[in-house]
Amino acid sequence: MMSTYQTENSKLLWMIIAGMSVAVVLFLAVQWFLAQKDQQTTPLATQPVATKTVATPAGPTTTAEETAATPDVAQPIQLVEASIIKDPIPANDSLAKEEIAKLDDIHQQLQDQQHDLKQQNSDVDTLLKLKEDQIKLLEAQIAAQSKS
Repeated sequence: MMSTYQTENSKLLWMIIAGMSVAVVLFLAVQWFLAQKDQQTTPLATQPVATKTVATPAGPTTTAEETAATPDVAQPIQLVEASIIKDPIPANDSLAKEEIAKLDDIHQQLQDQQHDLKQQNSDVDTLLKLKEDQIKLLEAQIAAQSKS
């Protein structure tokens, strides 16, 4: 015969499962609704408005259709354009100061990223060392238990 404690735990477990199931169903319904909404608005957004010519500072011109036609090619993420180094400094002092401020911001962001990556690398090394130590301890425990 089940005690009241066991039946209460069973009821609580079923209520938790039902609540989580309802939450998952609601989440999936919202995702489906948003996907349907996107599909309805997409045909209007994909109609070509006009062919734009995009000129890069030191490169050839490309059209918007050419850039949209090559999404299969995996291009590496370029943080800073290479032409930024070769471009002449503007003659206007305010433009030059803006350019210097922008480059300083980019430089600071890159330094922050480098610091974060070095920190993550050292954290991974520490975790690997701790995991190796843990594996050695577990192997020693298994060896001790197998001898007993």
